[in-house]
Amino acid sequence: MTRDADFKRLVRARMAATGEQYAVARQALVDARPRPALSCSDDVVEAEDAARQVFAKTVRTFFDGVQLRAIPSRRRPRVAVLLHLLERFDAGRDYSEPEVNAILRTAHDDVASLRRELVDYRYLTRGDGRYRVADVDPVRDVNEAQEVPPFEAEVLAQLRARSRPRATPAG
Repeated sequence: MTRDADFKRLVRARMAATGEQYAVARQALVDARPRPALSCSDDVVEAEDAARQVFAKTVRTFFDGVQLRAIPSRRRPRVAVLLHLLERFDAGRDYSEPEVNAILRTAHDDVASLRRELVDYRYLTRGDGRYRVADVDPVRDVNEAQEVPPFEAEVLAQLRARSRPRATPAG
């Protein structure tokens, strides 16, 4: 049932005038409504807003506070979880494997899978037994680009900016 009482009155009036069933009368009025023209940039903004809402819902679904309920098997939710976990790291700092494990263990016991996924998605780099938040955004092929949110670069930039040491005023 519609929540818009004025629209419901219009539907009932159309039903009385035409003899149509409620669903048919309602659909005819919906089809007749003028739609606002959207520019291409409006479509992009709407799509990104929708992606942000899905991202936030995914994080709420899979996290119980700081604890990860389960590692998602589907790739898009897994990327959302990984980006959320990445916020626990500081950019520009090297981590040993035990340090990475300790950070990830606060979220979930399967630290090896989480660590591997963070490296596979190129959010963390690994070399000589040290881990580091990637200094550059990962270059995504077409398949990977479908898995990551359109605002991935923004999330990574915010992480790097948050972790960047601030200059202290001289004095």
